[in-house]
Amino acid sequence: MAFENKFIQQRIEKAEVLREAGFNPYSNDSGRNTTIEKYLNVNSDIEEKEDKRDENRHYCVSGRIKLLRIMGKASFAKIEDESGMLQIYVARDNLPEGFYNDIFKKNIEVGDIIEVSGYPFVTGKGELSLHATELKLLTKAIAPLPEKFHGVTDKEIRYRKRYLDLIMNADVRNTFKTRSKVISLTRRFFEDKGFLEVETPMMHPIAGGANAKPFVTHHNALGIDRFLRIAPELYLKRLIVGGFEAVFEINRNFRNEGMDATHNPEFTSIEFYWAYKTYKDLIEITKEYFQYLFEHLNLPTLLPYGELEVNFDNFTEIPLIESLTTIGGVPADVVNDKNKIVEFLKSKNLTVKPGQNLGQLQGELFDEFVEEKLIDPTFITEYPVEISPLARRSDENPDITERFELFIAGREIANAFSELNDPIDQYERFKGQVDAKDAGDDEAHEMDEDFIDALSYGMAPTAGQGIGIDRLVMLLTNEHSIRDVLLFPAMKPIHNEEKTPEEE
Repeated sequence: MAFENKFIQQRIEKAEVLREAGFNPYSNDSGRNTTIEKYLNVNSDIEEKEDKRDENRHYCVSGRIKLLRIMGKASFAKIEDESGMLQIYVARDNLPEGFYNDIFKKNIEVGDIIEVSGYPFVTGKGELSLHATELKLLTKAIAPLPEKFHGVTDKEIRYRKRYLDLIMNADVRNTFKTRSKVISLTRRFFEDKGFLEVETPMMHPIAGGANAKPFVTHHNALGIDRFLRIAPELYLKRLIVGGFEAVFEINRNFRNEGMDATHNPEFTSIEFYWAYKTYKDLIEITKEYFQYLFEHLNLPTLLPYGELEVNFDNFTEIPLIESLTTIGGVPADVVNDKNKIVEFLKSKNLTVKPGQNLGQLQGELFDEFVEEKLIDPTFITEYPVEISPLARRSDENPDITERFELFIAGREIANAFSELNDPIDQYERFKGQVDAKDAGDDEAHEMDEDFIDALSYGMAPTAGQGIGIDRLVMLLTNEHSIRDVLLFPAMKPIHNEEKTPEEE
């Protein structure tokens, strides 16, 4: 039950003591006039002053106490706000009579949020600090913070209690600041290119736009089931039919599938569609996009990722079938022969799903023998038609599509293609997907007759692309689990009897 912990009970008692003494432990009248970062910047010249202080300067800062060293007549504390950490010096004789001994020393603790007014000075150890002339409690923390030097190390607790993770780990806050910047920069990049940001439905009558298992919900007013969207693609292409020539959407997708280091049931992506362009144009704009991100995030183009080093000055292209032999080491006489692929996979002790067509088997070869070897940014092009139900066929070779996927550090980051705008071809592809679903493939695409109807009115030649924002942020921040770039990742429910001592 809440608040049963003895340490929490002790803090609750201290909050009551403060109330009885006339101090509201949850006041709402902050007088803060600067952030810690600004305070440190503005007062960087104090070191040059003869007495290393300036009592004529007055500042009011606020923050959470992260460190507290209580001494006899004076104490030091470190407080932190979103912008940084500041040392404050609290002396008995600079505060109201009795406040230091009766209030501060006995009832103010690590984790509390306080407001401190005073002047800048530099300590004997050379640290720019604030000499307190006034101190006020803003928020009493009744739950104690973890021990300072180890912080929150249990990943399960970090993900479940992200607020605690953010309190204890400045690096985690920086990761999510980077994520926010990436999304903001992405929006700005495409707007500057003339794209229009749009919003499309999150609840779909048909689970379309990708091969994935959907989440199902029920619409009470309409009395029908709806699917949380697995991709916005088919709605965005309807807008191209309607006359918009460049649109994008940054938003969530939902896929009712497994979770691992690179998959979460809900994830963020940008999808954009560009009329009168081809997938080759998308390759060029993708290179520009990365250059734009690296420039505005001040990142080196030779970027570490775990034990790897990714060179973002080295974008390459290679067709999928060619990559199987030149990168994956699959024998040339195997890659275009269905029976030989099955034998080859089995010889490598890999399970082969029954009933797979040639394109699907080539995809299996790529997943097993090529993908993890693609470290520098690589556009894998010319995917088989069988695994590209929405992509346009190549005019030169009807067995492949005008499609690419971008791989970096062994992971897919983007998927793009020249869009299929032939309504009859699209209808036949959907029929093939329906047959696959009837045969037991619960990730196969469903028939979307309204989308076929939209294509029947004519969609201009168009190229479209999706970029996974979560995986992109993982790459740019050197994080190796998608949970580390999601503020609130999906977690299994926890039962009271399973709680660890640190959670109690």
